[in-house]
Amino acid sequence: MTTRSAPRPALHAVRPVAPAALAGLRVRDDAGRPCLPYEDPEGGAPLRCCLRRSRPGERIALVSYAPLRRWAAETGVDPGAYGEQGPVFIHAADCGGPAGAPGYPFADPGALRTVRRYDAGGRILGGRALSLGAAAEEADAVLEEALAEAFADPEVALVHVRATEFGCFLFEVRRP
Repeated sequence: MTTRSAPRPALHAVRPVAPAALAGLRVRDDAGRPCLPYEDPEGGAPLRCCLRRSRPGERIALVSYAPLRRWAAETGVDPGAYGEQGPVFIHAADCGGPAGAPGYPFADPGALRTVRRYDAGGRILGGRALSLGAAAEEADAVLEEALAEAFADPEVALVHVRATEFGCFLFEVRRP
């Protein structure tokens, strides 16, 4: 019998969608559409408010979110054409945010992720496609290595981790 070691704490601070942004998204999303909550029959949706997967029966919503555009507004820069928006799942009501679980959220063994780097002006500096490996410990290690590599470049101000299959924003990491 093999035992799985517990995930180690993530070395880089992962940021969910900010509470103020969530409050707005629960009314109208970044594409201008009203929020339409529903009961998740199966569970498993990656929730960007609390950085965990939904459970069957939870009330969630799929909304359009523009993470770089919101960061740019916070920092006073213009991301230009890089200010894309895309679909994210959130709880329909305030959930209290992440519970502080160890490891990186959505670091599913075998998953494909993209780590996209941005400079302080909101422009893409590059990115890296990742295969997270077959084991949970390996998945966290692959993400950790990619984030360390990204922040080794002094021009990188923030990183977005995305699901490669759908291009969806999963979480943000800012320069420590």
